[in-house]
Amino acid sequence: MAESVGVDQRIQSLIAARKSLKSSLEKSKAIGLALGKTGPRFDEIEQRLPSLEAAVRPIRADREALVAVGGHINRAVGPAAAVLKVFDAVHGLEKSLLSDPKNDLSGYLAVLKRLEEALKFLGENCGLAIQWLEDIVEYLEDHNVADEKYLSNLKKSLKGLREFQDNGGGKKEKARLDGGLRDAALDKLENEFRRLLKDNSVPLPMASPSSLGEQACIAPSQLPVTVIHKLQAILGRLKANNRLDKCISIYVEVRSLNVRASLQALDLDYLDISVSEFNDVQSIEGYIAQWGNHLEFAVKHLFEAEFKLCNDVFERVGLNVWMDCFSKIAAQAGMLAFLQFGKTVTDSKKDPIKLLKLLDIFTSLNKLRADFNRLFGGAACIEIQNFTRDLIKKLIDGAAEIFWELLVQVEIQKQTPPPSDGGVPRLVSFVTDYCNKLIGDKYKSTLTQVLLIHKSWRSERFQDNQLMVEVLRIIKAIEQNLDVWMKAYLDQTLAHFFGMNNHWHLYKNLKGTRIGDQLGDSWLKEHDQYKEYYATVFLRDSWGKLPNHLSREGLILFSGGHATARDLVKKRLKSFNDAFDEMYKKQSTWVLPEKDLRDRVCQQIVQAIVPVYRSYMQNYGPLVEKDASSSKYVRYTVVALEKILSSLYIPKPMRYGSFKGTPPSLKNEVDLRRTTSAVV
Repeated sequence: MAESVGVDQRIQSLIAARKSLKSSLEKSKAIGLALGKTGPRFDEIEQRLPSLEAAVRPIRADREALVAVGGHINRAVGPAAAVLKVFDAVHGLEKSLLSDPKNDLSGYLAVLKRLEEALKFLGENCGLAIQWLEDIVEYLEDHNVADEKYLSNLKKSLKGLREFQDNGGGKKEKARLDGGLRDAALDKLENEFRRLLKDNSVPLPMASPSSLGEQACIAPSQLPVTVIHKLQAILGRLKANNRLDKCISIYVEVRSLNVRASLQALDLDYLDISVSEFNDVQSIEGYIAQWGNHLEFAVKHLFEAEFKLCNDVFERVGLNVWMDCFSKIAAQAGMLAFLQFGKTVTDSKKDPIKLLKLLDIFTSLNKLRADFNRLFGGAACIEIQNFTRDLIKKLIDGAAEIFWELLVQVEIQKQTPPPSDGGVPRLVSFVTDYCNKLIGDKYKSTLTQVLLIHKSWRSERFQDNQLMVEVLRIIKAIEQNLDVWMKAYLDQTLAHFFGMNNHWHLYKNLKGTRIGDQLGDSWLKEHDQYKEYYATVFLRDSWGKLPNHLSREGLILFSGGHATARDLVKKRLKSFNDAFDEMYKKQSTWVLPEKDLRDRVCQQIVQAIVPVYRSYMQNYGPLVEKDASSSKYVRYTVVALEKILSSLYIPKPMRYGSFKGTPPSLKNEVDLRRTTSAVV
């Protein structure tokens, strides 16, 4: 029994051992599986150990260094965080600044100003933030508080930021800070500046160029006040960003084109004419008259308006800027072209008419002197000032030179032959009219001023009456020329005809004038008497001889013998006709340009011949009228004879007119005909 119990116990022990062994085997198996999974983890831990070591290294650093680094980090992180916050704000403005400023210009400018302030903050604080970060890196490195690799990467990043800060330089730096947003916004403002100008710049409409003198002070429509304020606001932002130059160029371009468009209606093509394109000043005389009106209009209306507008738009920018802007507009819009035309006239061929035209141009410029000084007197308009100064000098020198040569040129003309038609020489008619013009209301004061200036340049005195004295010398020279020319005629009848013609011309054209007043009544009366004397001698020695051919002597004695009387009448009529035809043929080319003198002389000739001829034909005409050959002896009826005599000495159309044709040349070579009949 006891043995049986012991066996059971041993069996139970074996069973328990078996279970225990089985359990151990299962645990070993589990441990083996666990160990198989733990291997890669150990590899991972092994790889992370260096970084973990670096992370826990500060724990091994000096306690005081660890405590101090916190303050350094806080001081560096503050500015850096503020900079990052502003960067975020800058990017938040992008949508507004890339929109069209036309829709809300004031709002757009406000946003742009915020961007400028943000960029200013960044420009001022980025460097500070970088400095603080560099300081903390240096501290970490000096105290071995951080891993070397970490510090190397951090130093590399800070080096890039420092180079960015130091090498960006002003505008480029700002462009990098905002990614070019500000430049894009400023470009849009420049475009808006151009749009506002173009949309509101309207050329001045004109009914016709001929109405210039009647217009009041009209200028192109000024820009609306609201538009000017917008332009000023844009300029303010552009100036703050050093972008004025392009804006000024835009303004000059748009407003210059507007002024030129206003001037197009005036047809100013003549301003481009060159000296080689015209023969003399008379061929462009009409242009010179237009030039004065056009210049006055341009200065008083167009450039005056631009001057005021430049001041209004740029007054906040500065005097130098808006004056420079106006000077460029004036030059590009055509002011220099006006002055160049005046210079072209001064460079043209010299002749007496040119003197009058030079005085016209001088008068126009002198009239606008105050306007020129005010509009173009600034340093910015130096080109216009120099051009104007040179033009005035050319005008004064040219006018004075022509005037002082007049007497010499008149004296030279006496060497030329007198006119074959007995008329008034071209020189006489031209000079008398010309001198009257020089002394007249239109030119006297201007010519006196010009001569006074010219004399002063040479440090010479100009007497108050010197102009009149010189003109009187010219008239006296004409008198001397007449004496020489009269003596040059071989035909005394023609010489008397010439004397009658020219003494009357001087008397008529100088009486009642300033020249005539200076010469005096006795001088004028003398010429009138000379005219009467030469007229009497001329009629006596020419037409006055014809009635002698119609003598009645002997006809009464033969009153009873018709045949004998008829022969005598035929003989005397033939003698009269031959003498008349010869006289008419000789004098048919002679001219009396003054109608009143021509009518009077013709009337005297008619009175001397026609009554005698009429009486003779009434008494003796029947003796030959019935004859088969009567036409040989009765060539003229009384009416026909009177008509022929009344039509004598009529000049051809347009042959006479003091300023209608080319004036006498001022060259020493005499190449022009010297009679008024030369005027075409």
